[in-house]
Amino acid sequence: MLDKSPKPTAVNVPNDLAAHWMPFTANRAFKKNPRLLAGAKDMHYFTVDGRKIIDAAAGMWCCNAGHGRSQIAEAIGKQAAALDYAPPFQFGIPQAFELASRIADLAPKGLDHVFFCNSGSEAADTALKIALAYHQTQGQGTRTRLIGRERGYHGVGFGGTSVGGIVNNRKMFGTLLAGVDHLPHTYDRDKQAFTKGEPEYGAHFADELERLVNLHGASTIAAVIVEPMAGSTGVLPAPKGYLKRLREITQKHGILLIFDEVITGYGRLGFAFAAERYGVLPDMLTFAKGITNGAAPMGGVLVRDTIHDAFMNGPEHMVELTHGYTYSAHPIACAAALATLDIYRDEKLFERANKLEPKFADAVMSLRNEPNVVDIRTVGLTAGIDLASRPDMPGKRGFDGLNSAFHDNDLMLRVAGDTLALTPPLIVSEDQIGEIIAKVAKVIRAVA
Repeated sequence: MLDKSPKPTAVNVPNDLAAHWMPFTANRAFKKNPRLLAGAKDMHYFTVDGRKIIDAAAGMWCCNAGHGRSQIAEAIGKQAAALDYAPPFQFGIPQAFELASRIADLAPKGLDHVFFCNSGSEAADTALKIALAYHQTQGQGTRTRLIGRERGYHGVGFGGTSVGGIVNNRKMFGTLLAGVDHLPHTYDRDKQAFTKGEPEYGAHFADELERLVNLHGASTIAAVIVEPMAGSTGVLPAPKGYLKRLREITQKHGILLIFDEVITGYGRLGFAFAAERYGVLPDMLTFAKGITNGAAPMGGVLVRDTIHDAFMNGPEHMVELTHGYTYSAHPIACAAALATLDIYRDEKLFERANKLEPKFADAVMSLRNEPNVVDIRTVGLTAGIDLASRPDMPGKRGFDGLNSAFHDNDLMLRVAGDTLALTPPLIVSEDQIGEIIAKVAKVIRAVA
């Protein structure tokens, strides 16, 4: 896991950046002062002008094993040469079945079936559709309501956006899906500030589900979807006991519980899945990002036996679930995922993250007295650092921090409004944690 970064080579930069409409990006500001990347290896990116940038974001929560892993690249190349594409409807490839078995083996017992897609967004929409279809198979077609949570993020499909609870992701798109409601978020700064791990306060927020049941009627609710740690909104760990309480309430009322583990899956919280960390078995669990270490698009849904088996009725020649994607279980993505799981296993990266967690938390908490820091939250190898907003300019301090990190401090981090998020690859060393924290301190001072 030592950095073996090659000397960067010159990269041609397009003269015109106008044609590319970038996702989730302030396009006009970016094109005035671009943050362009040309390469990556282990813990670092390389810029087009040859600078070496330490990656404190694992790309975008994806590259848990670091960058430029030769095993993954070789697996992708070998698979592309042997079988570049196979139709996933009515045909299959051995690698997809092998991968599904290995993912199921990593998951909590009972989540034994995998439905593949291509992203976290597709995984969320897939899980929601399976929930609706499952209740139809059970003769409970009135269960159509979906419950998300404030400050939740479940991708950008119509289903995921509807159950998501980040206002800026929703307000531009009108009413979205009907029949959706939201639990309150679990964050109370007055009672949870500067918490390492799961806050002691907040399990009672789960009881709001009983209020929604009383409002809508249990017989109308299909599923509840939550992240064990809300990542995209600025790192909000679930309070102690919260997820277990949600599980109790959903089981009481016959409501399916979906964990969105697109971020928390594959070691981010020190376990293969956060469900294991919290000792809670959901009915479905979504994953993406870390499954291929970011090297190829892939997502999926782990499904409990009881749900899967409910569809396995009727004539055997008939399609049981009319859902899927052209690139479900794509051969190249499967090859990348299998190689990635080998690395996680052989280098014991989940266990490594677990052992590093307290040292990482202590290091990040050392920033609490820096200017404008109003809260820090840590869980696993993840941290959110809240900076006070500038008057009448929410998000500007965070945006300036993003630029200061990249252009002036050779650091990549993520921002959510005025929150700086640190989510380094699981291969990060203690020395590199120290380097990241020192650079973050400079960033915070620069935007004070």
